[in-house]
Amino acid sequence: MNAMDRWVAAACAELDLEPADVDVPRVLDLARDVAHNVLRPGAPVTAYLLGVAVGRGADPAVAAAGLADLAARWPAENGDTGA
Repeated sequence: MNAMDRWVAAACAELDLEPADVDVPRVLDLARDVAHNVLRPGAPVTAYLLGVAVGRGADPAVAAAGLADLAARWPAENGDTGA
């Protein structure tokens, strides 16, 4: 078990969640996309928003894919370089 696995297990225990329900690679990929294409502080906020959406019943894969697509389009649609 690596450090991320240990952290996720401990955080899930604290929040009464199942570690198997946490798609760590998907969340990290989304955070990377937002940090690189939108702005770095947007990454944790976006991860939080994904969690709120999933908590309200959104499909995690669909919600994450939609946010990743939005992040990929962001610079072109907003003339923003993430700075």
